[in-house]
Amino acid sequence: MSHNGMLTTGCIADIMRGTELEKPVVQILGSKRIAGGGEQSERYRLLISDGQNLYSFAMLATQLNELHHKGELAEYTVIRIDRYITSVVNRNEKGEKRVLIILDLHVVKPGPAVGEKIGNPQTLTDTGAGGGGAGAPSTAAAPARTESAGSVSNGSAYQNRSMGGGMHGGAASGGDNLSLENTLTHPISSLSPYQNKWVIRARVMSKSGIRTWSNAKGEGKLFSMDVMDESGEIRVTAFKEQCDKYYEMIEVDKVYYITKCQLKPANKQYSTLKNDYEMTMTNDTIIQECKDAGSSMPSIQYNFVPISQIGNMEANAIIDVIGICKEAGDVMQFTARSTGRELKKREVTLVDTSSAAVSLTLWGEDAQNFNAASNPVLVIKGARVTEFGGGKSLGLVASSVLKTNPDTDDAHRVRGWYLSVGCDSVINSVSTRTGAGAGYSTEWLTFHEAKEKNLGAGDKPDYFQVKAVIHNIKSANAVYKACPRPECNKKVIDQDNGQYRCEKCNADFPNFKYRLLVNMLVGDWTSNRWVTVFADLAEEMLGKSSQDIGDALEFNKDEAEKIFSAINFKSYVFKLRTKVEFYGDSSRNKTTAVAANPVNHKEYNAYLIKNIQEMTGISKH
Repeated sequence: MSHNGMLTTGCIADIMRGTELEKPVVQILGSKRIAGGGEQSERYRLLISDGQNLYSFAMLATQLNELHHKGELAEYTVIRIDRYITSVVNRNEKGEKRVLIILDLHVVKPGPAVGEKIGNPQTLTDTGAGGGGAGAPSTAAAPARTESAGSVSNGSAYQNRSMGGGMHGGAASGGDNLSLENTLTHPISSLSPYQNKWVIRARVMSKSGIRTWSNAKGEGKLFSMDVMDESGEIRVTAFKEQCDKYYEMIEVDKVYYITKCQLKPANKQYSTLKNDYEMTMTNDTIIQECKDAGSSMPSIQYNFVPISQIGNMEANAIIDVIGICKEAGDVMQFTARSTGRELKKREVTLVDTSSAAVSLTLWGEDAQNFNAASNPVLVIKGARVTEFGGGKSLGLVASSVLKTNPDTDDAHRVRGWYLSVGCDSVINSVSTRTGAGAGYSTEWLTFHEAKEKNLGAGDKPDYFQVKAVIHNIKSANAVYKACPRPECNKKVIDQDNGQYRCEKCNADFPNFKYRLLVNMLVGDWTSNRWVTVFADLAEEMLGKSSQDIGDALEFNKDEAEKIFSAINFKSYVFKLRTKVEFYGDSSRNKTTAVAANPVNHKEYNAYLIKNIQEMTGISKH
């Protein structure tokens, strides 16, 4: 192969034939942003030249987007392609059409320094790409394969025994007994709903549990998994028969061939993956384990957040954490007040090399099966940060992956730290509450003092307690119709056809559950304040369930008014959370009750006596 100046002349035609090249050098003659859906899913298509041919279907891997943002891939820039993969997007009598995905590159000479187009390149034709028409040896004998692509070099044997060259169509029609082992695979980043003849080879990053549902249309179940290859990531969802067929087979961290799924736009409300699309399995779907993935497939990447930093993170943030189990509580079994379901939970304390601790809540089987013996190292991919009483804790969501004592350098490093110094060095916990709930001490204040201190105006919520009397309750909107699923309390939309829609669950239901959300005007001797009281505490104060009160408001308003008026003018010691919240250009101080207890007169008298002594002491000076 000759070289025209700086460029690897003729390399584009060779790449399109499936030939593997070692770091070809090309020139960028233009770029275009494609796809939509925000920064996470932006992609760039490049027009490249090797001095002899032009090619406009070179895609930049998303990890290289930053180079484009910095202007380092301007017109006329000469680059060396250090790693690439190709994907067959069409095969016909003229040959193959491929997309080139650039995974890694090096700028040989910046565009302004080159300043011109090198040579007189011509657009590459389909014939050129296919190597001279149907049956050309280069098409069948040399399918694309780089170490990162995960394709195999003897793809022709598979093509010939399936559909005479229509390899990917044969994968589906051949049934489960047809091996995908020798298949030319597509990068995940090249998939779109506009082509259905593809096979991917991907590693499972996470796998959800099986979820079931029941509505007027019948019953069903599903599970989802997030998979990745070197080019990108995508979510795959299985329903009913496919759920039964593949759930037990799929294991996190293993690599699989996947073909014949339906692609559709991704629902960004439920997924943070960097892909505009997601997959749904069909009756034609085939999934087979790839036994020899070895090191050619990327491993799951973690971005560990030190536990000491979790206290500064927003609630509901999704993070990766590695820590060691310092202690674990017993499994607690209780009945959910709102749904009557039997639940199990367990609190585990994690510590790490930042010398901080955090509480991790495990539920159900995770709580039941957790073995705290010998202080295991836990690695969590995708834990959710929760907040209560000013402290931050961790919980697992459907897509979270929890590993115990993995054989990794990070895990061994945390274990070594814990055995040498860590056991005694952890002194602070980001889960410590700053004061909330019946069991936590909060500062006695009047509403006037809380206002004078400007409580709630900081970055974090403030907590205080006050003896106050209930003056008024907005009974008309004290309940709302919520999603009937036990784990979801989102307000449903009445569609006026006997169906209630939950946008969070993306599902319709023939029923709903009532849920209390009560606004009370409460006051002490200095002023009044509207306070929001949520379901569990409101049920405790009113002595009735949300369902009973909802039914009364709908069918017997006089009975409902009696329920609410029964606690009017009663005094409670309220423990309150206050935080300024912004709504567009306006803001208001939202105050929520986290506890409401009958007045302990001995404790309250001690507070009053202390105040009197302080005031008396001041007046003597």
